[in-house]
Amino acid sequence: MALKQHQIQRQELRLSPQQIQLMKLLQIPTVELDQRIKQEIEENPALEQSEDQTEESLDQESTEEAFDFSDYFDDDTPDYKTQVNNRSKDEEDRVIPISGEESFQDRLMAQLLLNDLTEDETIIAEVIVGNLDESGYLNRSLEALVDDLAFHFNVTTSEEAVESVLFYIHDLDPAGIGARDLRECLLIQARRKQDGSPIKKLSLLILKECFELFTKKHYDKIALKLKADHSSLKQAVDEILKLNPKPGGSVKTNEKSVQQIIPDFILTESDGALELTLHSRNAPELKLSKEYETLLRSYTEGAKTSRADKQALTFVRHKLDGAKWFIEAIKQRQETLLLTMGAIIEKQRDFLLTGDETRLKPMILKDIGSMINMDISTVSRVANSKFVQTNHGVYPLKFFFSEGLSTDSGEEVSTREVKKILSEAIANEDKRKPLPDEKLMALLNEKGYNIARRTVAKYREQLNIPVARMRKEME
Repeated sequence: MALKQHQIQRQELRLSPQQIQLMKLLQIPTVELDQRIKQEIEENPALEQSEDQTEESLDQESTEEAFDFSDYFDDDTPDYKTQVNNRSKDEEDRVIPISGEESFQDRLMAQLLLNDLTEDETIIAEVIVGNLDESGYLNRSLEALVDDLAFHFNVTTSEEAVESVLFYIHDLDPAGIGARDLRECLLIQARRKQDGSPIKKLSLLILKECFELFTKKHYDKIALKLKADHSSLKQAVDEILKLNPKPGGSVKTNEKSVQQIIPDFILTESDGALELTLHSRNAPELKLSKEYETLLRSYTEGAKTSRADKQALTFVRHKLDGAKWFIEAIKQRQETLLLTMGAIIEKQRDFLLTGDETRLKPMILKDIGSMINMDISTVSRVANSKFVQTNHGVYPLKFFFSEGLSTDSGEEVSTREVKKILSEAIANEDKRKPLPDEKLMALLNEKGYNIARRTVAKYREQLNIPVARMRKEME
């Protein structure tokens, strides 16, 4: 078989380091931009943030901060060590949150240690507590925990021993912590609330023997199986509905730092005119270090030609280049944000002037991209995690994007308008006889919206609204 050689010509789009930097900066919301700038300043001493400082303090800092690059280099320093960074272009920045407060796990262990556990039981408890998810559930199998304890903690134990420690955790507060599924979580809480009353006993029995029927709201079948009258069943169901399906959430709420929403844009309206400004934190004043610029000139113009001097010159150049790139990327970020938001305002002016959701126009990423001559991915990065403050409230930019739908009159309306009507119809329905998708479709059709039943179902699911049967309440 003869071997043949072929030439293949390919076109590849390679982004420059500055373009990569801009793409990453575009997707950062205002609340995170400060931290990103501080990180860059820490990593690159050639970059500075303008501050109101006196000449005296500046002179003092210059005196205290001596530059001796001979300490950074030796004759064996590889060239790559003098680069701005060694990260790949696809590597994302990571921020590790550090909390000084008592953790969720610490609070549970503090309760658990009152049980006078053995050394091995304490280790088992720590492993279990460390594996609880955000809602307080244990989603790992006992077998997997036994393996973890053997391999990582040198504790040889059994599934039965791990489960016995788990039962101690089930006695902790809040009730339901450490459950392996929703049924066990509710059972733990229901058992703890038992006071001998028939209703509390019935609620526990429903969870024990009719849990699947309960989740599907087949109340008639539950009544038949447990021989319960309608009134007692309703009271028992109400008791179950008071239980907390996510007990971990109540514990972790105080532990997590609530992310503050800082609007990226400020939009004001006066006499029908809209004025857009960037939040001040989106426009930091960055500059090049004068010391580094002076050093570059001195190394360039100086007569020293030692290896250490050449390496120092390379180092200074790379740091200054990196600082210039970052300053330019921040400026381009500002321009791109304003350009994109300006196009959104032009498209959604009616809504922004009135605050009436029915005035929202259909708009997709491609529409804005065409208006500002930018790629859809760029528009998506701007729209992601960004907020605008208006006279009618603070909105995420994603709020303004929606597909279109035609009415009987041929007018194209936003699907958001349709979803609002759908949501209002469900909110006002008789919960004893909730509206199925067919009736919701008919209601929308009567209002002039051409919409199929499957589309109603899709919008309902996007609104996180369950099917009619699951919305039914007992009379």
